[in-house]
Amino acid sequence: MFRKTFNSLPHFRQLCALPARLQNTQAAQVPTPAEPEDIDVIEQRILKHPDYFQVHNLFTVRDLFNARVHYGHKEGSLDDRMRPYLYGSRLGHLIFDLDKTAAHLRDALNVVAHIAFRDGIILFFNRNALNAHLVEQKAMEAGEFSHTRFWRGGIFTNANVQFHAVTRLPDLCIFLNTQNNVLAQHTAVRDAAKMAIPTVGIVDSNCNPNLITYPVPGNDDSPAAVELYCNLFKEAIWRGKRKRRELLGLPPLDEAQFKASRSRAPKASQS
Repeated sequence: MFRKTFNSLPHFRQLCALPARLQNTQAAQVPTPAEPEDIDVIEQRILKHPDYFQVHNLFTVRDLFNARVHYGHKEGSLDDRMRPYLYGSRLGHLIFDLDKTAAHLRDALNVVAHIAFRDGIILFFNRNALNAHLVEQKAMEAGEFSHTRFWRGGIFTNANVQFHAVTRLPDLCIFLNTQNNVLAQHTAVRDAAKMAIPTVGIVDSNCNPNLITYPVPGNDDSPAAVELYCNLFKEAIWRGKRKRRELLGLPPLDEAQFKASRSRAPKASQS
């Protein structure tokens, strides 16, 4: 009887090997750390999202109304290509449909955020001397560039000859107004279209929206309206930049310190 009992017990070698098998099993169950996802794969996935940067909550139609975005020019200056964006007229002045303006502005902000996320160069344009300093200041705070003076033709189309070097053109142009004056369109709108540079433009009732990739119908003269546009574009740019640094594992930027350093930086002379 005792012989049968001792024979049924496991051998000493088997008892010693048992903890080793348990250790192997536990080691196999430990998950290996996942490799960081490639930024190109992330960019393709983000493009499929309808509003990845949540730009729809940056403003409301009430904000557009309070900034007098709905005011157009007088009826006699209407460009027929702007007629689909109008709500009507009052006391001889054209009124924009702010629901359509809000939809177009959200599309434009989404594009701006995507360009900033991909580390693109964004160039702000403005030819109204009343708002020139504001546009320059907001562009610097966003870490981007601006041009608010006379545009010399050929800077885009003949850049290598103009600057005597291979020149990288901007990835996006934002026009706070698309006119050089009441009658003539900004020359950079045509040059950007020739070079296939996407554009976002605020188009008033006397403007031609056909050459603008993402037209935003609205008032392009009022300082309150221009300030609203600049703040919205600046925030969209920062959302794209913040998300890029987050996904790349880089430390976040101190935006207040960055804006202060940009505002103290000497301004480059513009010809």
